[in-house]
Amino acid sequence: MPAPTFYQRRIRRAEQLSSQHPFAAEILGFYVHVARFQQMLHDRLEKTGGATSAAEPPRFEPLLPGFQQFLSMVEEHGPSRVASVAREIRSTQSGSCPDLLSAVWNSASAAPATAEDFLAFAFLQPYAESARSRAQLQLENYTHPLCPFCSRKPSFAALRPMGDGAQRKLFCGFCLAEWDFRRIVCPNCGEENHAKLPVYTAETFPHIRVECCDSCRVYLKSIDLAKNGLADPLVDELASLPLDLWAQEHEYVKIRPNLLGM
Repeated sequence: MPAPTFYQRRIRRAEQLSSQHPFAAEILGFYVHVARFQQMLHDRLEKTGGATSAAEPPRFEPLLPGFQQFLSMVEEHGPSRVASVAREIRSTQSGSCPDLLSAVWNSASAAPATAEDFLAFAFLQPYAESARSRAQLQLENYTHPLCPFCSRKPSFAALRPMGDGAQRKLFCGFCLAEWDFRRIVCPNCGEENHAKLPVYTAETFPHIRVECCDSCRVYLKSIDLAKNGLADPLVDELASLPLDLWAQEHEYVKIRPNLLGM
């Protein structure tokens, strides 16, 4: 039996967490549909030779039929507000879709801000991941705070076991690049004072850290894989919405929203 693909592993983890955390069931159920659609796109890309390179942005006109299919899926399975936006784009704004896709693909410096942005972001994510995997990035000694492929800020982090300790990894939420980054430093403003970099945890998610910066008031969730080797950083980050609500109640702002705009 072939090993499961990374999409299949994410789907299984989402289904597992959905049964464990009923409060996350709706968002994880929606993510499962998104991931299945993304896997279909990824498989199609593999058959046709992969996505564009970083130096050659994709041609967005040929992507429109797939985007229409994605919007139809969101209409059927997405939360009501997102489904309503997908319906509006598909029925009344289809002519602007190439511009929307192009803007989101090229918006490295600014995080997606609207529901339309996030729908395009989720649709394009497999293309970005495919392009990044073909780029053969040289990550040795790369320790910058921005994604080494698409220059976006990280959406989440992880601690991977290494020797007697753990190595901090930052993850791009768009192309899913993963790279090393120092543990005691804010990836947003560069703050290095340990006293200004508090870390919070909750009993519900003992393997997830809310890493905050009191200098710039941002936060980043980090999944500790030494505490839970079954965790998937992307999926576990999505499931831990109560930690986002807690951070925002304490006036921290997420450094960059995740795949579903949270």
